[in-house]
Amino acid sequence: MRIAVTGSIATDHLMTFPGRFADQLVADQLHTVSLSFLVDNLDVRRGGVGANIAFGMGQLGTSPILVGAAGFDFDEYRAWLDRHGVDTASVRISETLHTARFVCTTDADHNQIGSFYTGAMSEARLIELKTVADRVDGLDLVLIGADDPEAMLRHTEECRSRSIPFAADFSQQIARMNGDEIRILLEGATYLFSNEYEKGLIESKTGWTDEEILSKVGHRVTTLGSQGVRIERAGEEPIVVGCPEEDRKADPTGVGDAFRAGFLSGLAWGVSLERAAQVGCMLATLVIETVGTQEYQLRRGHFMERFTKAYGHEAATEVQKHLA
Repeated sequence: MRIAVTGSIATDHLMTFPGRFADQLVADQLHTVSLSFLVDNLDVRRGGVGANIAFGMGQLGTSPILVGAAGFDFDEYRAWLDRHGVDTASVRISETLHTARFVCTTDADHNQIGSFYTGAMSEARLIELKTVADRVDGLDLVLIGADDPEAMLRHTEECRSRSIPFAADFSQQIARMNGDEIRILLEGATYLFSNEYEKGLIESKTGWTDEEILSKVGHRVTTLGSQGVRIERAGEEPIVVGCPEEDRKADPTGVGDAFRAGFLSGLAWGVSLERAAQVGCMLATLVIETVGTQEYQLRRGHFMERFTKAYGHEAATEVQKHLA
């Protein structure tokens, strides 16, 4: 099964300020704020929704096709993804812009001040999926993840016009979208991904009830944080899958991307929706135990040991043959 993952490609520059932002603010001078923070450390990490999901699928051996736009500074990041099983040949490289970048400072109270530079991501709207499909001899599913909004609309419309099944996954972009845009992006999707808060936001902005949305998509996949995930289909009982026990909770960033990577890999293997969701929850658990969205290691034996403990021998036997 050939799955293309569209979405942002970015690097994260994360800094830590040992004090409190609040102590640096003067109440009657907030209209003329001019501050500089001396930070203790800088972590530069690979990120972006599309790249994170593709990385996870590559770790599971399902050879995803990453579709997005990056800058002329992408060579090192590309080599990293290539080494981890991602097909990056359909990434558009800008001749003038840097790869998208998130710069964030966190204080001692975990408050954050951040900026996101879209950079080359704005050129994702110039990518045509037909070119991607022709290169790999067809696409079976396209995940349309958070990206340049115009790119998301173009990819959705092209999937419809070319009868390519697609999965709608708005994530960070849902806050800036209006109801009309959300309706366009979700109608006819084979899968609609969101977390529980986003689920309510989708219903509020579109004016559609849960039942109405279920009539317009094939499957509604809602992540529930530590409670796992719920998969709904019109006229059928929901499938609810819990999360494996965590060893620790180091960093929640990228956990949703990891779930999608595991779930899509399960679809690529042809296992049931329940099994696919279990793989997604297991991969998400590895990510939450690791600082960074692509810093975890997937060791097959360790993965299967924990998967077996969480979901039993029958489930593990079915998944094991695809992981080997």
